[in-house]
Amino acid sequence: MNIGAITCSLLGGLFLLLWLLFAALGERAALLISGFNTLPPEKRAQYDVSRMCRDQRNAFLLWAAVLAAGAALSLLISQLFAVAAFAVWLVLFFRDVHLDAEKAFGKYRR
Repeated sequence: MNIGAITCSLLGGLFLLLWLLFAALGERAALLISGFNTLPPEKRAQYDVSRMCRDQRNAFLLWAAVLAAGAALSLLISQLFAVAAFAVWLVLFFRDVHLDAEKAFGKYRR
């Protein structure tokens, strides 16, 4: 087994576990979202928590699927597919990273 397949499998498994956690907890999982848990309760009430959790849950599932495909293709065809899957995951990940809380949660404002 190659290192790319192992890495993609481990990361994909981690994101699958996070997806299951967000699916099981529902709206209570909002406190696990980075940056949202540091907002005061009166500010948290201004956001659509259920939509935020649903979007984060779906992002975890997408990330797990990309990495699982990279692991499978890395084993079947070439190790370069693991590198490509990791690059795609990085793009998807950094697309959603914001340093400003207003930018990060602005689309969820009620």
